[in-house]
Order: sequence, then structure tokens, then C-alpha cells
Amino acid sequence: MNQEVTEFISAVKEPWQAELCGRLRDLAHGAIPGVQERLQYKKPHFLKNGKYAAVITPSKDAVGFTIFNAEGLRLPDGKFEGPPERKTIKFRRNDTLDAEWLSSLVRQAAETL
Repeated sequence: MNQEVTEFISAVKEPWQAELCGRLRDLAHGAIPGVQERLQYKKPHFLKNGKYAAVITPSKDAVGFTIFNAEGLRLPDGKFEGPPERKTIKFRRNDTLDAEWLSSLVRQAAETL
């Protein structure tokens, strides 16, 4: 685990967002074989074989989680936004994280990286 990413998550002001960032970080580590993490563009990025696999983006009222290499993923309508190669889901306070489902999507997207 990268110390800069740990410090970034610890500095997230809203407790629910910090907790969710930690859960998403754990999810990325569990879903992406050989994952590397780093703080880039002031956000935690997760890489496989030097290629972007996922990124966590906290904002004022949400936490975004972007999956790269997302072409071919079967995604439900209205949950994700972005171009075909990267899709972002935004979580707001009191939203439920279906970690198993999201982990499965990340795993599928990272398979070919």
C-alpha cells in the first residue's frame, strides 16, 4: 500500500467519504491481480502492468469510482457515465456499495491489461 494514498484517504474530510474510499481501495486490491497504486493528479490511481485500471475521485458530495478498459462490460443503464473506455459510478451519502458486483466488473476490465 502506498503511503501517499493512505494519507490522501485519511485527509478526506467527510467520514462517510473516507470510509468509502478505504473500501474502494480494498476492492481494487482484491479485484486487480498485481495492482500497483499511486497518487496521481491528486487522486488514488490503481494500475495493472503500468496501465490505469481504476481511480477514486472524492468530490463535494460524492465519491466517484472510475473503471478503465471498460469496453465490453455489461453495465446497467443510468448507473455509470463516461466514454466507452472508462466508466464512472458516483456514490453519495447513504448509497449502498455492492462490493461483490463492482469487484466483478473491475476484475473483468483488468483481465486484459
